[in-house]
Formats: sequence, structure tokens, C-alpha cells
Amino acid sequence: MFDLTSKIAAVTGAGSGIGEAIARTLARAGAFVYVLDRDEKNGGAVAQSIGLSARFLKLDVSDESQCNAAAQQVLSMHSGRCDVLVNNAGIGHVGTILTTTPADLDRLYAVNVKGILHCTRAFLPAMIERKSGSVINLASVGGVVGIKDRLAYCTTKFAVVGMTKCMAADHSTTKVRFNAICPGRVETPFVQARLKEYPDPKKAYEELIASQLLNRMGRPDEVAAAALYLASDESSFVTGSCLVIDGGLSAV
Repeated sequence: MFDLTSKIAAVTGAGSGIGEAIARTLARAGAFVYVLDRDEKNGGAVAQSIGLSARFLKLDVSDESQCNAAAQQVLSMHSGRCDVLVNNAGIGHVGTILTTTPADLDRLYAVNVKGILHCTRAFLPAMIERKSGSVINLASVGGVVGIKDRLAYCTTKFAVVGMTKCMAADHSTTKVRFNAICPGRVETPFVQARLKEYPDPKKAYEELIASQLLNRMGRPDEVAAAALYLASDESSFVTGSCLVIDGGLSAV
């Protein structure tokens, strides 16, 4: 089960955290994985450590021309084929409506929403032509429920959920599937860095884990397991879905 042998996958934001875990998981399942990240050092290290079944390409998803170039490079290497696109790259922001500026929202929108737009537009035509493909968008539990002090972040992640459903509806006859994963609080380098910005990082950490019924943060590999399922043929009847992996955060 979940065998990706001979499949080609592209994962954005794969230089660390959830994206890195997804890249490694897909590669272990047999896929050739393109590690796409704007951080050349981290992204390159991830691809190198995976080995011969991975390659790094530098990519800033907010730049449409870079997305088109990356897609062209992947597709040209594999006779126009990319089987799995994981739109994972994203950034966050802490703030309410009163402390979030239009520039803050624009910055998050450029990466979290338009990044998915750019990459999917670049890879999708080839998938449609081959009548096969799985597009996996990383949303968030913050795209399902509102979270305090995360106005801009939640706004963009609700947009990702909506985009995913619309893409699934618009392309239902193409045999390309579109799904979203909505993680809760996951312990990643990004989250650890944000915690250090709080006056009391330990207290902030405890508050974050307390918000989830399982009373802990998730692990990147737990989210990657969901991506493996959605990338595989075992999920062939799944499209337009939002798989929530949040330790119970949204259950209460």
C-alpha cells in the first residue's frame, strides 16, 4: 500500500518542518522528489540527505516566473510528467484586526494563497493532459476555525481551503485530484522560532499544547503520512476534501 514507485513529486517549502517530512516520506515510498525551497542551504541539504531519489530547486513561490520555470524544469526532465504537487510553502503572522496592517496581509497572501495559485497553474496543464495527478495543498486548522491573534494567517488559510474545493469542482472530469491538509499545532523549527518571540516561551508552549485534546503538539511525520495517503492511488476516490490533523483542536 501507498507505493509511489516511479511517481514524480514536487514539494514546495521542503527545506524544513512539514515540507521536509513530506519530501522524505514520499521518497521513502518510491517517488522521485523535487525539493523546492527559497532557502538554498536547507533545501539543498534535505535533497542531498535523501539521496539519488531527490533533487533541489530553488524557488520563491510568490514569484510567478520562478514557479513557471521550476515547473518547466521538472516537466522537461520527465517527459511532461509530474504526478504529485504538494503546495506546502507558507508563512505566518501574529495579530488581530487592529494590529495587522494591509502590508502584513499582502505579505501572507503573496505566499500562502498566490503561491499555490502560481505553482498549480504551472503544473496543472501537464497533469490534465496526462489525465492523472494529485495536488495537495497545506492549509491549517486555522482554515477551518478561527484562532486568536492569527487574523492574517487564518484569512489566507481559509482561502486555501476554498481554493482547494473550487479547483476540485472545476476540474472534476480531468482525473486530477485536489485535497487540503489542515494541521493543528505541529512542532517545527518555524513554531519553535515563533515561541522564542513570546515574553515567556515556556508558558506559550504549554498554552499551545493545551489547546489540543491530545495535550501535545503534532509531529511533522504525522502530517506527512496524510500527504502520502493523498498522493497514493489508495486515495483515488478522494477529492475536494480537507483532512484535519489537529489533535482535536477543532473538536471543541
